[in-house]
Amino acid sequence: MNDIKKAWWKEAVVYQIYPRSFQDSNGDGIGDLKGIERRLGYLKKLGADVLWLCPVYDSPNDDNGYDIRDYQKIMEEAGTMKAFDELLAAAHSMGMKIIMDLVVNHSSDEHRWFQESRKSKNNPYRNYYIWREAKEGSYPNTWRSNFGGSAWEYDEETGEYYLHLFSRKQPDLNWDYEPLRQEIYGMMRWWLDKGIDGFRMDVISYISKDPAALTDRNQPEKTTAANGPHVHEYLREMYREVLSGYEVMTVGETPDVTVMQARKYAGFDSKELQMVFQFQLMDVDGGETDRWGIPSFCLNDIRKVMDRWQTGLDGKAWNSLFWNNHDQPRVVSRFGDDSTEFYRKKSAKMLGVCLQMMQGTPYIYQGEELGMTNVTFDKIEDYRDIDTINAYKEYTGAGTAPEIMLKRIRYRSRDNARTPMQWDDSPNAGFTNSTPWIGVNPAYTYINAKEALADPDSIFYFYQALIRLRKQYEIIVYGSYEPLDQENPSVYSYKRRLGKEELWVFCNFTREEQKIPVARLQQQSQLLLANYEKPYSESLRAYEARIYRIAHGSITHPCKTKNKKCLT
Repeated sequence: MNDIKKAWWKEAVVYQIYPRSFQDSNGDGIGDLKGIERRLGYLKKLGADVLWLCPVYDSPNDDNGYDIRDYQKIMEEAGTMKAFDELLAAAHSMGMKIIMDLVVNHSSDEHRWFQESRKSKNNPYRNYYIWREAKEGSYPNTWRSNFGGSAWEYDEETGEYYLHLFSRKQPDLNWDYEPLRQEIYGMMRWWLDKGIDGFRMDVISYISKDPAALTDRNQPEKTTAANGPHVHEYLREMYREVLSGYEVMTVGETPDVTVMQARKYAGFDSKELQMVFQFQLMDVDGGETDRWGIPSFCLNDIRKVMDRWQTGLDGKAWNSLFWNNHDQPRVVSRFGDDSTEFYRKKSAKMLGVCLQMMQGTPYIYQGEELGMTNVTFDKIEDYRDIDTINAYKEYTGAGTAPEIMLKRIRYRSRDNARTPMQWDDSPNAGFTNSTPWIGVNPAYTYINAKEALADPDSIFYFYQALIRLRKQYEIIVYGSYEPLDQENPSVYSYKRRLGKEELWVFCNFTREEQKIPVARLQQQSQLLLANYEKPYSESLRAYEARIYRIAHGSITHPCKTKNKKCLT
């Protein structure tokens, strides 16, 4: 379908910033708002339209800002509200928008609401959180925290348990309590009135819990709290009372969501969200269900997920496109090849083509445009992520050898994405002139922004070219998606169509040369972009990617014409 209503957020390219690791401006080893402002020119040069800031709210940082103590105050390490206002104004003056992380499934246990809630069962704030009595001398139900252990924490003061789907210092908010919802809506309006341009909503599919499930001890331990009975009711209420009054962008992080459920969350007429993050792609190598296993994937698994979402949402809802974020390993280490500099650069560019030419709003995670890689720390003490540290203790305590667990962590840890941004080859990668809060990836000496900006053939400039293509050709944003050669285990190819215009995309996910049926394409098409200077006629070299445009009419895929499988 091509009759999709246009919107600025569909045409935008989003750059995700993890402030703690982006740029330190005051020498304390922690990234801050002034540091982000200092780098706006770099982001503008890349072509970013929207900057998504991970949490900068006041926080004790048990989970690096996702445990919020005060939603209307800036954390001391990040700066001040004045610094935020100046950053917002500077970004707007350069034509860029800013969206904030909205973390309202849970708060910090140091938030004033929770401090009051735990004082007594009769406290006015008691119902702001989810409290339950012990059941049969044990936890209210069998749910486990996403960070390990039970999802329930016993509170001595009132003799009850509170729910925390993440850290014990992140108690879940009770969205069934209307006064709590109104507090959240008021806080959202406060930020929107300040001038921000939207929200990325953290685990928003978790906000509604089934009351019966909260005390059902017969459930499997891994039972999810996602997509609860009132989640759509609450999101429609949020839209009605807050979002409908502003021209803003919203994207929901929705673990355990299917295509059909995504249509409810982000359908064009849903009056809930504009798009969602789905995590089926993040599980093709076991990244979600086998959290600490050694990853392996095949291209067909990636293709099946992407085909399902591209065709399933076309004309009905909007896709968000991402390879990595602050919770995932670096994409070039995960789905590309970082074994040599040649393969790293070629595969990073190929991955950029594969994703950004699809229908949806692309999200670039900081350092992705440089081809930043996973980090190899020598010991667990070098890691900072609470999830990683808890898993190390749990697994080694159960008998896993420390060296085996460290190997898994090097593949999976969220800290892979959280090492400091690599700006140059000076000490600490130009991130700070002090000791950084987490170690710098040693690869900074040759993978850094200074090197990339000096190299016309860098990954940075290739991403810049991809972004320019999106702004030049409407088909890249609004064209429909059609998979091609779906059984090919090595080459991911697909077609985009808008009116009589077509775009054909070919991506080789291997080191081996792969034949593709492009002879007829080359006769009728324009090669818009490739990651090799002189593409061969009918072969893709190691991690090669090409984008062809056919301006008038269409051609039939040679595989279909010959009624046989393409050569690989």
